Amino acid sequence: MTDYDFIIRNVSIFDGSGSQPADGDVAVAGDRIAAVGDVGQGGAHDTIEANGLALAPGFIDAHTHDDRALLATDMSAKTSQGVTSVVAGNCGISLSPLVPGAAPPPPLDLIGAREDYAFPTFQSYADQLARDGAAVNAGCLVGHSTLRFSVMDNLDREATGDEIAVMRERLGQSLDAGSIGLSTGLDYAPAAAAPTSEIQALSTVLKPAGAMHATHMRHEGEHIIAAMDEAFTIGRTADVPVVISHFKCSGKKNFGRAEANLAAFEEARLKQPLGLDAYPYAASSTVLKPDYVNESLRVLITWSKSHPDQAGRDLDAIAADWGLSRHQAAERLQPAGAVYFAMDEADVRRILAYPHTMIGSDGLPHDAHPHPRLWGSFTRVLGHYAREVGLFSMAEAIRKMTSLPAARFGFKGRGSIAPGKFADLVLFDPATVADAATFEAPSVPSHGIRSVWVNGTTVWDAGRSTGNRPGRLLRRDANN
Repeated sequence: MTDYDFIIRNVSIFDGSGSQPADGDVAVAGDRIAAVGDVGQGGAHDTIEANGLALAPGFIDAHTHDDRALLATDMSAKTSQGVTSVVAGNCGISLSPLVPGAAPPPPLDLIGAREDYAFPTFQSYADQLARDGAAVNAGCLVGHSTLRFSVMDNLDREATGDEIAVMRERLGQSLDAGSIGLSTGLDYAPAAAAPTSEIQALSTVLKPAGAMHATHMRHEGEHIIAAMDEAFTIGRTADVPVVISHFKCSGKKNFGRAEANLAAFEEARLKQPLGLDAYPYAASSTVLKPDYVNESLRVLITWSKSHPDQAGRDLDAIAADWGLSRHQAAERLQPAGAVYFAMDEADVRRILAYPHTMIGSDGLPHDAHPHPRLWGSFTRVLGHYAREVGLFSMAEAIRKMTSLPAARFGFKGRGSIAPGKFADLVLFDPATVADAATFEAPSVPSHGIRSVWVNGTTVWDAGRSTGNRPGRLLRRDANN
C-alpha cells in the first residue's frame, strides 16, 4: 500500500524557524507535507536519498516584478535558486487593473509593453493565472501608479476627489479578487506628484480587506528619514502593516548611514507593524535616470529602446564613444534601464544582518541584460553571505527567506517544514550552493540546487525546469 507520493530520506532539515537543522525524513502526499522525522517504512511512489543534502522550505521572494513573467515564462530564474513563491506588483507597478490607450510610461514599461497590459480588472488577471498556471505561487499587490495611469489624464498633478474615488473602487475590487494589498512607487514620475493624502485616501480600503501596503519610498538617499516617516504615517492612519521595499542607503554621499536608518526603523517598528526587504548586492537597477547617474560609482545599461545595441555596456564607455557626458549619453539612450553601483557594501551587510530583513530579488525579468539579482539573490545569501562571509548562520539565512516573509505577507501554511504544511521545498547542497550570475553574464543558474517542489510538484530538477506549473494565487491569511 502506498502512503506517500514521495519520501526524502536521511536529509538535513532546516525547518524555517532559524533553528539548526536536524537529520530525518520528509514525506509528501498530494500538495502537503505528510510526515517529518522518522517516517518509518511506509510506501511511496518515489524515494529520494539525500546523501548529505539539506532540505528547506521553498524560498519566498519578498519583492519581485514578475507579474508578466508568471504567465509568460517557466520562471527558471527563480526556481533555479529555490524560490517557490513570489510577491509581485511592487513599486506601484502592476499589470492590472489596466488596459491602456497609449504606451505605458516608465517605470510601467519595466514589466510589459502596451499589449501586455490586457487585464481591466485584477480578477481577469487572477483568472488567467488560474487557467494557465505558473511555476511558482504568487501573492500580488496592486500598483498605485497603475491605478493612476488607468484613471488620470495627467500624472504630473495630484488626483482629484473623483479620480481617487475611482481608484479606491478599483483597488477594492482587486482586494476582493485576491490581491494582498497596495504598492506605491513615490520616487517615480507617474506617482511623484501624489501627496501623502492621496495614498492615505486609497489606503482606507486596505484594513477591511485584511490587506497591507508596500512602498518604494519617495526618497532612498539623503531624505530617507522623511520618506520613512511618510510611510509610517500612512500605515498608522490606515492601521495596516507596511513593508518598505529594497531598503538601502543610495548615493555616494549617503554611504555609512545604514546604522542610523535602521535605528529609526526599529524605533517605529516597536510601535506599529512594519517590515522591510533587501537584495544582497551593492548595486540597484531600474529605469535610466539622467539626473541620478552622477550619484553612482558605475552605471551599466540593461536595455535601451532607442539604442538596443548598447545593452550590457557601461555608460562611461558609451559616453566616451559618443563624445558626450554621462548625463548627455543617458539622455540619448532613453527610454532605457540601468544598474547603478551606488551603495556601500558595509551598509548592505548591516541591512541584510538586521533580524527583520526579508530577502527580495527586485529582479527585472524583461530586461535585455538584467541585474544578476534576478537569477542569484537567494543562493548568494546562502553561499556568499552565510557560508563564506559568516554574516549569519545558514539557518538564519533560510528564516529570512521562508518563515519571516510567510508571516509578514500572511501566507499561511507556507514558509516552514512541518506536517500539514504545503510541500514547497528546496533540496540543496549547503557545501556548494552559490550564485553563478554576474554583472557580465547575469542569466546563469545557481550551483547546488538539486530539486524544487511547489505544492508537491517538481518544478526544477537536475539543473533544468520541468515545465510544470503548479503555482497558485496566494491570498493574505488564507490557507491556500
